[in-house]
Amino acid sequence: MSDIHAEKVLVLDFGSQTTQLIARRVREARVYCEIHPCTMPLNEIKAYNPMGVILSGGPASVYAPGAPSVDPGIFDLGVPVLGICYGMQIITHLLGGVVARGEKREYGPAKIAIKAAHGPLRDLDPTEPHQVWMSHGDRIEKMPHGFDILALSGNSPVAAMGDVRRRLYGVQFHPEVAHTPEGAAMLAAFVLGECGCRPIWTMHNFVEATVADLQERLAGQKVICALSGGVDSSVVALLLHRAVAGNLTSIFVDNGLLRQGEVAEVAGLFRDAFKLNLIVVDAGKLFLDRLAGVTDPEQKRRIIGHTFIEVFETEAAKIGQVDFLAQGTLYPDVIESVSFKGPSAVIKSHHNVGGLPERMKLKLVEPLRELFKDEGREVGRELGLPETIVSRQPFPGPGLAIRIMGEVTKPRLATLRAADAIVLEEMRAAGLYEKVWQSFAVLVPVKTVGVMGDERTYEDVIALRIVDSVDAMTADWSRVPYELLSRMSSRIINEVKGVNRVVLDISSKPPATIEWE
Repeated sequence: MSDIHAEKVLVLDFGSQTTQLIARRVREARVYCEIHPCTMPLNEIKAYNPMGVILSGGPASVYAPGAPSVDPGIFDLGVPVLGICYGMQIITHLLGGVVARGEKREYGPAKIAIKAAHGPLRDLDPTEPHQVWMSHGDRIEKMPHGFDILALSGNSPVAAMGDVRRRLYGVQFHPEVAHTPEGAAMLAAFVLGECGCRPIWTMHNFVEATVADLQERLAGQKVICALSGGVDSSVVALLLHRAVAGNLTSIFVDNGLLRQGEVAEVAGLFRDAFKLNLIVVDAGKLFLDRLAGVTDPEQKRRIIGHTFIEVFETEAAKIGQVDFLAQGTLYPDVIESVSFKGPSAVIKSHHNVGGLPERMKLKLVEPLRELFKDEGREVGRELGLPETIVSRQPFPGPGLAIRIMGEVTKPRLATLRAADAIVLEEMRAAGLYEKVWQSFAVLVPVKTVGVMGDERTYEDVIALRIVDSVDAMTADWSRVPYELLSRMSSRIINEVKGVNRVVLDISSKPPATIEWE
């Protein structure tokens, strides 16, 4: 695409749960990198032309039958190689060293002593111990020829090693995790210092390069974009608007399941402030009619998904000839399909437009497919998106329908919409909205007895769901102040007609999910 990809690092995945974190830390050092399976053929690695290679951790033991390996030719490419945990052990194993089961396993925090500040350790103070995060049962018993100890820990006589002449390095710990406080600096030292990459992977450069690329690719061709008001679709729409302007039509389907004020906010921002060619489709009655009497969550999702496609297709047909469909696919979606652990049966289908390309015979344009979520947010800021959109919490495609347990009706939507607005308002007022992963209300399908004034009531229950997470794969309930919960409860019961009880969901994921349906 441009010079921003000219200097890059290759991350080879051996099945670690933290491989994506390695890539994110490298990107934070403003160096472009990609994750590929460790089985990537040597000719493809050469064609990728990396300035350095990082070998991830992994759950296996290198001496076990069938353990994942890598083409040893990578050590002769003439570029720096860094092995992390299993990656360090595979370097040892392939170059003639010895890896064996340790006398005891080493999991959790450890202190390393620096013996020689080279490679990823080049910027560390050798006179001080440094905290790292270990997670291994094997250890290096004998280093390969040419390697020296760079650091050691209480349980790892070789906590880091290096062949400085060949620029081959290994660390037994995990620099990519937050529990290694100086880990990001170590990876930056490797990619910037050892590999000699320039810090040119910035979102400002990405925007300029992507807009130029889109202008070339899409010259004179019509593009449609499903705009939801979420971060990904908003950024995609603005990138394309900057690139092709009048040849882009964005379609915002109001399914009647959105939050309070959302339709007016999105339409006003993109149509009035950004001057997008935006079609707003009021399809709320159609969605509610089709959801009548439906209580099964999967059936709700199917109905909403199919109806969305039908409405979107109908509106797209009115535009005339269209060549491309824009989607907000992100890099984690791409990685999931090529992970060493095996391709996923389905790439995440959380985008509203899943299924549209096959039905509509359109070519896909996915300008964010190289980006992590946080990078996508930075692109949004570069494009002038307000923080209310950029920092918006994830919101499910089926909307409030899957936060209403049981049948979705207009009155029940009104109840939940009002309660949810209070939750978000109070979270923002407390300065916590951007510090948690998600915060929302759920309408529970039971009524409970209460007392208001001197009268007995029998009304609805609202559950509060406020969670912390990094990637939604796991989550835990947020320990927000009791005073905040008290304000939310008091306001919901006093301001939302038909609610007399508020409860707090304190389950983690797993075993629960973040959304209730």
